Amino acid sequence: MDFKGKTVIVTGAGGGIGEGYAKACAAQGMNVVIAELAEEGGRRVAGEIEAEGGRALFVKTDVGDEQSARDCVAAAVEVFGGVDYLINNAAIFGDMKIQGYLDVDMDYLEKFMRINAHGALIMTRAVVDAMTAAGGGAIINQSSTAAWMGVGYYGVAKLALNGITQSLARELGPRNIRINAIAPGPTDTGALQKTSGDYAQEMIKTMPLGRLGQPSDMADAALFLLSDQSSWITGQIINVDGGQIMRP
Repeated sequence: MDFKGKTVIVTGAGGGIGEGYAKACAAQGMNVVIAELAEEGGRRVAGEIEAEGGRALFVKTDVGDEQSARDCVAAAVEVFGGVDYLINNAAIFGDMKIQGYLDVDMDYLEKFMRINAHGALIMTRAVVDAMTAAGGGAIINQSSTAAWMGVGYYGVAKLALNGITQSLARELGPRNIRINAIAPGPTDTGALQKTSGDYAQEMIKTMPLGRLGQPSDMADAALFLLSDQSSWITGQIINVDGGQIMRP
């Protein structure tokens, strides 16, 4: 895993799993672009990476806006000379409305799907030319075990993201760009506590590896999927979930 001099964009990296991705990439010698809508968290993470001797750039980014996505990539190219990797982690989660399909406002639902499903597509479209110019690269989408649990529109958004991942794998392969997804199980973040509370503790009692995941668990998987050690892996959804979901 030789990542020195490589550049990665991590969306939603101002906290939680995204922060874990960003800091793990920086620790491996990557230049890290913190693409985050929440300015305070994004600047904090970028500053902490730089304080540890890494190279980081905060770019305020709305993954649901095509121009914002293009501006993020342009900033990465201007400062670091190119883009090798993209981690599409940004999503509405911690503050999402807890409602069923029969009750959720349609305008909110459309906004939710634009961020949680199509945000990864928007960022991929924005970065693909720069990544192709670099000779190829790797992309990771943030899925969830919720995709297989029938848990309303959040799960549907992640199921759609899985489909987007596999469709893009076919389109991007000829460009020497691989794209996979990581599907975390319940992970110890502030966002999980907001949305799940005690329910998360009940879930882990049913899991073979009975503990909450940590952002570092996802980061370890991400580094493998970005590295040349996974050079013949694309279009896959990798569960990192303590055995919560076992798919044939």
